[in-house]
Amino acid sequence: MSEHAEQVAEQNAIQNVGPHAGQNGGQNPGQNNAGQNGGPQPGQPAGQHPDGRTAAVAPLDGDRRYDVVVIGGGAAGLSGALTLGRAWRSVLVIDGGEPRNAPADGIHAYLGREGSPPGELLADGREEVRAYGGEIRRGHVATVERDDDGLTVRLADGGAVRGRRLLVATGLVDELPEVPGLADLWGTDVLHCPYCHGWEVRDRPIGVLGTGPLAAHQALLWRQWSQDVTLFLHTGPEPSDDEYEQLAARGIAVVDGEVTALEQEGGRLSGVRLATGTRLACQALAVAPRFTARAGFLTGLGLEPVEQEMAGTVIGSYVEADATGRTAVPGVWVAGNVANILEQVIGSATAGVRAAAAINADLIAEDTRHAVAARRADGGVSSQAVR
Repeated sequence: MSEHAEQVAEQNAIQNVGPHAGQNGGQNPGQNNAGQNGGPQPGQPAGQHPDGRTAAVAPLDGDRRYDVVVIGGGAAGLSGALTLGRAWRSVLVIDGGEPRNAPADGIHAYLGREGSPPGELLADGREEVRAYGGEIRRGHVATVERDDDGLTVRLADGGAVRGRRLLVATGLVDELPEVPGLADLWGTDVLHCPYCHGWEVRDRPIGVLGTGPLAAHQALLWRQWSQDVTLFLHTGPEPSDDEYEQLAARGIAVVDGEVTALEQEGGRLSGVRLATGTRLACQALAVAPRFTARAGFLTGLGLEPVEQEMAGTVIGSYVEADATGRTAVPGVWVAGNVANILEQVIGSATAGVRAAAAINADLIAEDTRHAVAARRADGGVSSQAVR
């Protein structure tokens, strides 16, 4: 497929006009256990309940109220939406179309999807969500407001939608060190996670860019994947005597001086240049970005990201929540990197499922309270079991 055709296909998928899972030879979730666990039965329109109920697909507007609005269409958001769709909840996913791992060649340490291109995982996920009646819309959220009737999500383009509950899975932004040429190679030869990319650069000359007190730790970590590791002190502090001994014992060179540029050959990293003019070869450079939660639109609810520390050093920010993703604001859950900056893709997907299950349980409790109140209002006896 040409690059233009791929872009068109991606746009169609986001706009919710692409084929549902199960078309063109794809397997529709639930076909192997039709009718079990809420899966669509063969021949049954996607999103239609066996008793005839159908998940509405009305245009995005402020009058429509979904059971759950999911903000963010990455692994966490789509996994949450899929789980909620299978629980017969009306779900809308709002996605800005800016996945953090887009520059990467593949997803790793994700059982069953090892090496899959990030875009392929998301495209498959969108089809699976739509197969259970979920809706997906392209957009950027500006603000979220809460009232007695739920939550209103307002988009940057002026649109709005209401939801009984909100799942925020917007991830984070990698704030990179300001070195000329570094951003151009981010996700390919400029890396931060050895468990995500270490195997792909094994046995190559690897540099570590020192920008904070964890640089020596980072260099020792990357030493597992290559015997040729160099720690460039750059703007970071000088290692302690103990760290110098550890680095020397592992054969890790330490280079003083600021890195002023990254150099390329054929579009790949070939080396770094120091302020002195010295050029040193390396084929991969590990950096330590600041991981900043994408959560500015939540400030109106009183949810402010808090700083994340590691070994006494601030490495980013996240939105606080309990183990299920429930925040301090009633009706609002978070999942994925917006709540845990160290989460990998498979962990983010798991967090989305966990949050979705908690949201569904919360909605069931609310639905039950309303049903009990209605029964009592109609003269029912609250202590009498339904037979």
